[in-house]
Amino acid sequence: MPFQRMITLTTDFGITEHYVGAMKGVIYNIHPAAQVVDITNSVQSFDILDGALAISQAYSYFPKDTVHVVVVDPGVGGPRRPLLAIVGEHLFVAPDNGVLSLVYEREERITVRHITSDHYFHQPVSNTFHGRDIFAPVAAYLSKGVETSKFGEEITDYVRFLAPSPKPEGVNAWKGVVLKTDKFGNLITNIRPKDVPQIFDGTAAAFKITVGKAEVTKLVSSYAAGAQGELFAILGSSGFLEIFVNKAAASRLAGADKGSEVGLALM
Repeated sequence: MPFQRMITLTTDFGITEHYVGAMKGVIYNIHPAAQVVDITNSVQSFDILDGALAISQAYSYFPKDTVHVVVVDPGVGGPRRPLLAIVGEHLFVAPDNGVLSLVYEREERITVRHITSDHYFHQPVSNTFHGRDIFAPVAAYLSKGVETSKFGEEITDYVRFLAPSPKPEGVNAWKGVVLKTDKFGNLITNIRPKDVPQIFDGTAAAFKITVGKAEVTKLVSSYAAGAQGELFAILGSSGFLEIFVNKAAASRLAGADKGSEVGLALM
């Protein structure tokens, strides 16, 4: 069986436009036997942090050597570089704008190359659609087994940022933020067990979370454990503290959304 790497797509292109279909067409033209999987094409438009969260939560569940194409690219056509990153056991093709930052944070082995070998590009290269003309064809050639060294030289000055962490606010109090509101209206905060372990290990006698116009004082172990119509906290599958309502949108009940401040205090 010929060598083959799986390809995934994570973009903000949506599902109503032709963009994702065009990228897949380029990939299949180069490598008809390619396996292409959509992680999501519904990243918030231009939102690099949302894209970083999406790929960081999904990539590790794919087989090693998978090629992950991540296109959230508000700087397309500008000076930002196209990158090929080998991070842990996975490959990533993305713009150099920090969208891989949370992947970099999870892994120790990182090699990043500036993609400059334009004979692998789909020609002519549009100034507005590098997903189709650079990232998709590079992923296709990688999926066929082309060596990573052929795409460009290694660099060390690639863009990366740290995810926002909760900040101490006096004694036994912290300020966090809602990183994302998911499809169900759950408010995914930036608070993790390592930040405030007392809540998650049961050593805190009581706590209060304030978000929007709401207060939350109970942590449960499953969505179903929450009474309907009441806000609860839960440790979600993403590893972050979430605020939710059983079978309803916490964002609507709390009057909060992405970017809303989250207060946490131990009582």
